[in-house]
Amino acid sequence: MATTVTHAVDWKLIWAQRGFRYFFVAMFVSLFGSGMNFAGVSWYILAATHSTVKVSWQVIVMTLPGLFVPFLGGVLIDRIDRRYLGVLLDLVRGCFVLATAYIAWHGHLQLWHLYAMTLITGTGSAMYWATVNALVQEVIPASQFTGANAAVLVGVQSGMLIAGAFVGFIYNSAGIAGILFIDGLTYFVSAYCLHQVRRGYVSPREHQRYPREYNEATEATAEALETVENPEVAEAGLSLAIYADMKEGFAYLRQQPLVRALGVTHAIMMAGVVSANVVLVALANDILRAGPQGLGFLETGWATGAIVGGLIASQLRPALRMPLYVAACAGLAAGHMATPFVAFLVGAVMMQILFGFCRALGGVVAQSSLMTIVSRHFMGRTQSAMAILTTVVQLFMSVALGWVAQGAGLIAGYALLALLYAGATISAIRARQLMQ
Repeated sequence: MATTVTHAVDWKLIWAQRGFRYFFVAMFVSLFGSGMNFAGVSWYILAATHSTVKVSWQVIVMTLPGLFVPFLGGVLIDRIDRRYLGVLLDLVRGCFVLATAYIAWHGHLQLWHLYAMTLITGTGSAMYWATVNALVQEVIPASQFTGANAAVLVGVQSGMLIAGAFVGFIYNSAGIAGILFIDGLTYFVSAYCLHQVRRGYVSPREHQRYPREYNEATEATAEALETVENPEVAEAGLSLAIYADMKEGFAYLRQQPLVRALGVTHAIMMAGVVSANVVLVALANDILRAGPQGLGFLETGWATGAIVGGLIASQLRPALRMPLYVAACAGLAAGHMATPFVAFLVGAVMMQILFGFCRALGGVVAQSSLMTIVSRHFMGRTQSAMAILTTVVQLFMSVALGWVAQGAGLIAGYALLALLYAGATISAIRARQLMQ
């Protein structure tokens, strides 16, 4: 029988930790900027091209790096200080977003500029979220994982809530240049906050329960790096060490069916949320006739539901978590089947509130369970494996939704999403059985 966190959530204990306060703010501003960026760029592309396929290309370009980056990213997350890695990823993405905002401000923006910016930020994001999820495990006591994940989700969704509330108005007044400028600045604020999480260098390997045994490859690497006399040996040894880490991570996942079941469910839910943006934009434009402000209301509804769902999930008794986890996945499947038939804005917003609620509840249960089960030394590689699976599903869904929605209509597109969440429900049922 798998174990789960059974301690009551102590919000004061969580918030009293200086590192977590800065982490919370970093997540808030990151999602505030990213939420406006994603919605603003999607609307700009649809308005300029009138093509859901072109919108789907934005999602594809954003998620494509997730097929490759996490293989190396997971090893880096488990080898170097996760705080420094998060700061570096924020700074690089911020510079490129501001550069794109400058191009847009001068009136020279083209679609390929947006796709290039999205590719770069997507490359950073492919490693960033696995990094910060692993970082939470370091700065929060194990007894408070559920509350910490709920608090992080509240910070994330609060940022999206405010972004959703203002994105339509900012887009109408400041245009795509203003949206990108605000997003670029938030990366620098996030980098500062992550830097303040703690002081000094902390290696994830210091917490390894079973230190790696001596082997000639790692010893040769260490000696070569220390003497700087054998760069070829150092490079070969480091490559062997990285390969060994990857192999070790895959072996761990093969031995953990519960981790796989939770990871598959969580990856499907994450992929569904992002790829649904392809049809959500078309829903606001073609069915609701609500314009960019309507899209903002829909995003606000989703974030509102997510905040409520995260808070409720943190207070659930352990016996209720997995049954509601399964129910949340089933609710997403049924709700997406019904969405295109809700042809008025208030009803569509209510559906988005339901989706946000279900996604948040499922996310808190999955992440807190994984943090309880997975040791620190494997968390980076576990999160990266989930990111790879998320990317595969997301790419498939983004392409399929763009073509299906444009060729067969939004009803068919939402039916495809409902089928995806039905698969998540089956995986969630499997995870529940393994926990019993």
